[in-house]
Amino acid sequence: MVDLALAAETRMTSLYHIENLKFTVPGRTLLDDVQLSIPAGKVTGLIGHNGSGKSTLLKLLARQVAPTAGTIAFHDQPLADWNARKLARRLAYLPQHLPPAEGLTIKELAALGRYPWHGPLGRPGTQDKEAITAALNACGLSDMADQRVETLSGGEAQRAWLAMLIAQEADCLLLDEPISALDIVHQVEVLSLVHKLSQDSGRSIIVVLHDLNMAARFCDHIVALRGGAVAMQGTPQDLMNPSQLQSIYGADMEVLSRADGTPIAHPN
Repeated sequence: MVDLALAAETRMTSLYHIENLKFTVPGRTLLDDVQLSIPAGKVTGLIGHNGSGKSTLLKLLARQVAPTAGTIAFHDQPLADWNARKLARRLAYLPQHLPPAEGLTIKELAALGRYPWHGPLGRPGTQDKEAITAALNACGLSDMADQRVETLSGGEAQRAWLAMLIAQEADCLLLDEPISALDIVHQVEVLSLVHKLSQDSGRSIIVVLHDLNMAARFCDHIVALRGGAVAMQGTPQDLMNPSQLQSIYGADMEVLSRADGTPIAHPN
């Protein structure tokens, strides 16, 4: 299980430290001179307009692609130097476009998260079963464990995939637009779960979001990108003011307060 004492200690440290990061594809620069320090033990939201580089940055953090230039350190060690098995035990990545899971039950999907711990030939042991059970409980899926993934609603399916990541027992989760295909009720459900996972276990979670109001409501730290560069990084309160939003999105916005004091922005 996630070591809560270790998690409390790492809250004061950097999860990722990024310097002079650049990523290019033929004829185009997607990220340029990115400088970031992402805190541990918090939910960090990556926001920005379409094409700003959010998903590209997340793929670089997940080591799905390699940077063109610059450095990324994960837990104070160069990301490129991490052993693949050790990295998979610390870092879990959920892409925007999920692979098919036809024929798998929720419990079987969650069990796939145990791969870094016993490999392709190892037999699941007591610790694996306990981790799977804990993951299903955390995601509210225990009573549905034997239901097939393809029969689930969008919100239930996202919780099933999150259960797989939790069963992996990684202390860092990277989520690429996990609510993009969900209705508003399921968006709130999934992001409430994400925030609770971080609060309850000290996990670090980095999530790509399009909806800045959802980011302000559910994230502890915000990184905003514009044109492949960092436009701001700070708290939701730092984000939610008209001049800051204008600099990020190039749009005139008004910021109001919900009944609970949470800020909400909308275009004028």
